[in-house]
Amino acid sequence: MRVNLLSPAFLVKPSIRGVRLPPPYRKNRYPLLQQIPLAKCLTPAQYGGQTGVYPIMSAEITNWINERGISEVECIVPDMNGIQRGKVLPAGKFLKSLTDQTLRIPGSVYTVTVTGEYPDTINSIIPDYDPDMVMVPDPSTIREAPGFKTPTAYVIADAYTREGKPLAIAPRMILKKVLHLYERRGWKPVIAPELEFYLVSKNLDSDFPLTPPAGRSGRSETASQPYGLEALGEFEDIIEHIYDFCEKAELNIDTMIHESGAAQLEINFVHGDPLALADQVLLFKRIVRHVALEHGVYATFLAKPMSDQPGSSMHIHQSLLDSDTGRNLFTTPQGRDSALFRSYIAGLVRLLPQITPMFAPNVNSFRRMRPDSDAPINVQWGSDNRSCGLRIPVSDAKNRRIENRLPGADSNPYLAIAASLICGYVGMTERMQPPKSLQGSAYNRARTLPRTLESALDRFSHCKAVRNHLGEDFFDVFYAIKESELFAYQSVISSWEREHLLLRV
Repeated sequence: MRVNLLSPAFLVKPSIRGVRLPPPYRKNRYPLLQQIPLAKCLTPAQYGGQTGVYPIMSAEITNWINERGISEVECIVPDMNGIQRGKVLPAGKFLKSLTDQTLRIPGSVYTVTVTGEYPDTINSIIPDYDPDMVMVPDPSTIREAPGFKTPTAYVIADAYTREGKPLAIAPRMILKKVLHLYERRGWKPVIAPELEFYLVSKNLDSDFPLTPPAGRSGRSETASQPYGLEALGEFEDIIEHIYDFCEKAELNIDTMIHESGAAQLEINFVHGDPLALADQVLLFKRIVRHVALEHGVYATFLAKPMSDQPGSSMHIHQSLLDSDTGRNLFTTPQGRDSALFRSYIAGLVRLLPQITPMFAPNVNSFRRMRPDSDAPINVQWGSDNRSCGLRIPVSDAKNRRIENRLPGADSNPYLAIAASLICGYVGMTERMQPPKSLQGSAYNRARTLPRTLESALDRFSHCKAVRNHLGEDFFDVFYAIKESELFAYQSVISSWEREHLLLRV
């Protein structure tokens, strides 16, 4: 029996835009794909000595592209920072590439830093001569790309060697690897991200602070407006445009609210398969930035874009189903919290502080995690307690779930989801026991999360429990990239130093 990913694993709020329903869930878009187990999808099809997608799926994609008159295809690979890289090619050439090895990309794209540099400490993983990887598109990810002058499609690809071996450091492959561990146990994780972002005025000078844009009234926000409908209406044109584009791209977004920050918005995604949701978050960011530019503003997913405003997060709600019955395994048949539920929490409590860079990957990320800021400073857990790093929302038994409040909006969705799931997995397989749940404010408890990227990377390098599951190569490359970015940041003389130290010390 297949798991119905639309069965309630947790409650989904009704949209404030009641007349707009999310597009149909994409699970059955390619019914034949459901017959291919995840374990087999970890390696691409092999036929005629070539690496590519399964022949029957190639035919379905060809029909899909022809029916829609698609003339160009963006073939996307998410790098270690969740930045979209890849190629744009004519539809005919893309279709040809489905059955041969002509669609390639250098393996080094997975090692590039946000500054466009390459760490020089990982040559044993990606050699100096930088061999090509074969881009193998995932048929389940193809969708129309809104906003282009010519009919265009998005498709997300995985990278393989010419011998058909998956590139083990690729973030999307890391998430697949974690999901395969769950599949082998008969477990089906279900997640739902809540993603926050800011709209800001265009900023052409990176030394100048960001400012909120003017809304329809012609005025900028000057006070906090959490859940404000009038404040949300200030950006109705942009919001309508986002919903229209997301509907065309078949992204399953649901509720949108105005958050506490000036021109800060939050979007909830309909719960579902972790890999599908990571893909949707990746494309959603692209769409929102595109729409914002068309309206003369920027959209930013920076964790802390303005010093006087709250940070932006990507909370991850997660639940666990039985793969055969679809029953929520976080509760017993009698409706009480299960042993798996408690062990899952225990794994998060013990391991999240050790792999914080997968949730807070940039120097700016740690500006968000301050006391009394709706962002965690520790991994206390509690019922309906937003000061905790791990919140248990109020729900009935069938909707029992855990909200991980650590990830920032700047995190790579594949890695943040994979990291959260692997911590829970280790907790369950090792039958860990959690500490007592917290009553009261977690901000009154000791800080257990690192304060800086430097200290976070030090802890990360020693986390053997997660390293053993995600792989040595991935850990080494991720660490090298983040260390390189940290060194680049530390080499910059800030305006604060010039203002306060230049003529005084």
